Amino acid sequence: MIFHRALVLFALFLLCPTLTTGLAQLQVNVSLKRSLYISYEPLIINVTAQNLSGNSLHLRDSDSAPWFGFQIETLDGRPVAARSSRYSNSPIMIPAGGKISRAINLTPLYPIAEFGGYRVRANIYDASRQKYHTSPPLTFTITEGRPLYKKTVGVPTNQSGGGGVRHITLMTHRLPDSTQLYLRIEDGNTGSIYCAHRLGRIVSYDTPKIELDANNRIHILQNIAPKAFLYSHIGLNGEVLDRKTYNQIRNRPGLQQTADGRYQVVGAALIDPEAAAVIAEQPLPSLSDRPVSLPEGNDISQPADARPKNLLSR
Repeated sequence: MIFHRALVLFALFLLCPTLTTGLAQLQVNVSLKRSLYISYEPLIINVTAQNLSGNSLHLRDSDSAPWFGFQIETLDGRPVAARSSRYSNSPIMIPAGGKISRAINLTPLYPIAEFGGYRVRANIYDASRQKYHTSPPLTFTITEGRPLYKKTVGVPTNQSGGGGVRHITLMTHRLPDSTQLYLRIEDGNTGSIYCAHRLGRIVSYDTPKIELDANNRIHILQNIAPKAFLYSHIGLNGEVLDRKTYNQIRNRPGLQQTADGRYQVVGAALIDPEAAAVIAEQPLPSLSDRPVSLPEGNDISQPADARPKNLLSR
């Protein structure tokens, strides 16, 4: 027994220098802002890679493997394959001591809408040394919110996707430090998800107001803080048409339909974005924000279920 333990320790001792050298050449890490997400919402993972080899590191796709990718599996060990394996990454050079840091949206890249827990790692392949550098694993959970409003509407023929059907769902989701309001729009014929927007915080005792105008576009007024309200105007294909913050004047603000069938906020005064950020205690999320691209990469808008040609571009 003593000989067996000594043999195991000796084997580990031999392996340790190899593992340390591999980690020292390129240190890869991943992080998420939170661990709980609504199904289909953008799941932005931050990846950093620091070159500790002492020399410039040139990373490029090889015939056997791309230089960058993810490994995702469920918590019970089932691998989650990418939506498409046909992608390429632009070559990149990391100088000695240099670091790259990028944000990638996993939602359009992997089918992770099923409820449950997942484990993700980032892999970087150094073709010159034929070696993989892998980040420590990170776990996250996909869940569903509490529905507040559901409606099925048609798309007017004068709009993109005219003649189609949309399922609109407004829901709340409780996070550790706040309750968030979400809007999901789904194609009634194909099941495609046009958006799963996180509209921002909502006070726990409030019921947001939601109205559909003459073109079935969505108007939402939510209470984000005492006497502060956020108005969102969103199209049937998930496009954000307007977002404004208001301050209550006397009674609770509301949405009022105009003569042309649209809606406007009444009983409140418009306030500037900087003041809105102070009231909300944090900047309100911008639905048009996209993760940054790699150097010399292009940020090309993609459908929600498409995989970008460059994995690191989203």
